[in-house]
Amino acid sequence: MATGRRPWQTEPTTEAIPPVPPTTARLLFLTANLATWAALLAALHHGLGPAWPDVVITICAALFAPWSVLGLTNGTLGLILLFARTRRERGAAPIALRTAIVMTIRNEDPIRALARLWIVQQSTRHRYDCHVLSDTDDPAIAEQEEAAIAAWTGAPPPRYRRRTRNNGYKAGNVMAFCETQGRNYDLMLLLDADSLMSGPAIDRLVRMMQDNPRLGIVQSLVTGLPSPSPFARIFQFGMRHGMRSYTVGQDAWAQDCGPFWGHNAIVRIAPFREHCQLPALPSGHILSHDQIEAVLIRRAGWEVRLQPIAGGSWEDNPPTLLDYVRRDLRWCQGNLQYLRLLRMPGLLPVSRFQLIWAVLMFAGLPAWTLAIALLPFASAADPAALKAAWAAFLLMFLWPKLAAYAHTAASRRRRARYGGLARFLAGIAVETGFSLLQSAVTSFHATGFIAALALGRQAAWAGQARDPRPVTWREAAAAFWPQTLFGIALHAAILLESPGLLGYALPFTLGYPLAIPFAVLTASPGTGRWCVRHGLCAIPEETAPPPEVRACRAATG
Repeated sequence: MATGRRPWQTEPTTEAIPPVPPTTARLLFLTANLATWAALLAALHHGLGPAWPDVVITICAALFAPWSVLGLTNGTLGLILLFARTRRERGAAPIALRTAIVMTIRNEDPIRALARLWIVQQSTRHRYDCHVLSDTDDPAIAEQEEAAIAAWTGAPPPRYRRRTRNNGYKAGNVMAFCETQGRNYDLMLLLDADSLMSGPAIDRLVRMMQDNPRLGIVQSLVTGLPSPSPFARIFQFGMRHGMRSYTVGQDAWAQDCGPFWGHNAIVRIAPFREHCQLPALPSGHILSHDQIEAVLIRRAGWEVRLQPIAGGSWEDNPPTLLDYVRRDLRWCQGNLQYLRLLRMPGLLPVSRFQLIWAVLMFAGLPAWTLAIALLPFASAADPAALKAAWAAFLLMFLWPKLAAYAHTAASRRRRARYGGLARFLAGIAVETGFSLLQSAVTSFHATGFIAALALGRQAAWAGQARDPRPVTWREAAAAFWPQTLFGIALHAAILLESPGLLGYALPFTLGYPLAIPFAVLTASPGTGRWCVRHGLCAIPEETAPPPEVRACRAATG
């Protein structure tokens, strides 16, 4: 039966799968993760010799493998549920809760950001009040913000407030809103400067809040917008697939302890204001505030849910490798701050696990880099077991994306949204190589940053680059010469000490010596134009753009 969905809507809005009880789902999930982790380490232990480099590599694997094991179990569960989903349409209940749409900005291009807010306002048919919360401390940009608000046409302009003191950064500005203007509303929809949402997607979130008065936060699944930047378009092609299987699997066991990413999400203001005041840290403000806010509101008895179905919720991805690692380092510092917060009283066990999980995203990277550095000196006591461990880890690393690729490829209708089977398979091949190269560069960069954190370095809080731009060879060399030297030395050592390992090592190590040309090529406008012309790594919003995306293209290019 026809459902009337547009081609760019990637999945039905709801699913009819009875949830497994939370305790049962979490025990099964934990058991599967521990068993997989233990099996991987056992294979590695049997495969390696008894010398000290082999022992250190095994210890390092115990530290860096959990994040990939989580990807395997989430991706597998997500794939099963993706194939099991059935449609169930909901009636459109009247919107009754008072809702504010809140965009936070700091030293961003105001024309670009406010054009998106205007599109959101038009898509919602002015159903909700819009607010702009600015932490801009650049006087010239602040003047542009005020001028853009004054030039607002066609609808009531958003209510604009700029703080002169940026206490708590974004989290502090949002809390200040909750304590003042937010008292006039039941809900707030949070948007970043690069966020874009459709009116129907926002209405769905509001209705979810109306249907369940115990919901404190509902996080939509955010996907990347089409981009002419080769880095952004290849990255988001893989990310939207990996996130689809990963988050569907995560939602099955996290349930009422879901994630919060701080934007493209709806929040019940009263409990957020009462329970989500962030604790102070000796090192300063909490940078990755969103997941802490999620565990705090959950501690107070309010549910945090993920809406793991893509459609109508978008953001920009970093346009270059340089911009990606800069953003990644701020996330790294913010997530590592969670180590100081694990002992907060009253947190649910799942909430503590989620904080540890976020820490593992970065904390395992130094162990990974050390294991790679020792690879030339490893010995193989049982080559078959070592090959099995290597193949298993490579599969785990890629699995969340591979699982969702399989789901898309299994349907002619889904494949068509990505330009057909041939283009879809070409995109998979390019993105797989891309992700292996990128992971080497970024893991080494994060390792150096974590070492610098121990010496007192701090990540800067500044406006993010959003628009495509070329990266010069000089810029790339200045940023990535350490990876290049490390990669050259590593491969020379492998050829001298263990040449038979080179073929196995390359998927994980080739990104080091190629870091500089990789950064330049993936930012090249010429490469981007070629990708767009041939539909490489195209996404549904590019092949059949929804009205909000078309309007965004027209407004911001």
